[in-house]
Amino acid sequence: MKPGTLRVVITGASSGIGAATAIAFARQGARLVLGARGREGLADIAQRCEAAGGEAQFGVVDVTDATAVKRFAREARAALGGIDLWFSDVGIGVVGKYVEVPIDDHRRVIDTNLVSHMNDAHAVLPIFQQQGHGIWVNMISAGGYVASPYAVAYSASKFGLRGFSEALRGELHDRPHIHVCDVYPTFVDTPGFAHAGNYTGARLSYPPGTLKPETVADAIVRLARRPRPTTVVGMPSSMLKLSQFAAPLSGPLMKRFLDKWSARADPTRDTTGTMYAPDGRASGIHSGQRRPEASPKPALAVGAALAAVALGIQLLRQRRS
Repeated sequence: MKPGTLRVVITGASSGIGAATAIAFARQGARLVLGARGREGLADIAQRCEAAGGEAQFGVVDVTDATAVKRFAREARAALGGIDLWFSDVGIGVVGKYVEVPIDDHRRVIDTNLVSHMNDAHAVLPIFQQQGHGIWVNMISAGGYVASPYAVAYSASKFGLRGFSEALRGELHDRPHIHVCDVYPTFVDTPGFAHAGNYTGARLSYPPGTLKPETVADAIVRLARRPRPTTVVGMPSSMLKLSQFAAPLSGPLMKRFLDKWSARADPTRDTTGTMYAPDGRASGIHSGQRRPEASPKPALAVGAALAAVALGIQLLRQRRS
């Protein structure tokens, strides 16, 4: 299928990776329907898509509402004449010690990061089955393999998304032209931290080596030409998978790092961010924090360290057995 003929739907398209991906597809001449809660952000990105050479329509939708997602999918299909690729990119986070974060905020993260992606898939898979083809791209993140203290609900949602995709691929095994593609980036320079709930008392900031959203967007565009189950962006996939063996050590090490970080960071007030209401303005693609001279080497170093810890644990287990 030529990129210019693609009919693409993106939820979570008003900012960050979703917005960057919309523009990347538009540059290929794709026809798009964009969805999110914020009208201002959607209008901004739709305009950028048109300027990039694509055709973009948008609809305001809260993807935690399954009925609304079904309606959005029907309208997108009618507008495009079919759907070739659906990118589920909605995501939010809340940062803070588990018991210090209100349980309603934890539940909101699960609804947004996990249930909404299930709603997306439930709405679009029947369309794919009727067409006989389709690509569902599931944005997960490296957090689907590496759990993070201070972001317990986020970790639960991302681990859940990974299991959901794996099970779904099993169900669709006899449908070779319907693909479920997971994407696992490391830290990405988006407005995500500005949108997050924060109960740490410390201002959130990205580490050196943070990826550009456009880098992730390019990887997603490639999936339209060559779908694959797993795409890792920012470190070798082998390192990410090996990091699971490091869990007994990586969790405490991560907590120690976050304790030191929160003590040094600039203070700020507690906030729920945009978890319960969209930003009232267009927030764009980038956070504005990324340093141009930064490279992905720190992310690779983290991956290498996790892999080394994993290997050490495995060797230790073998010696004891």
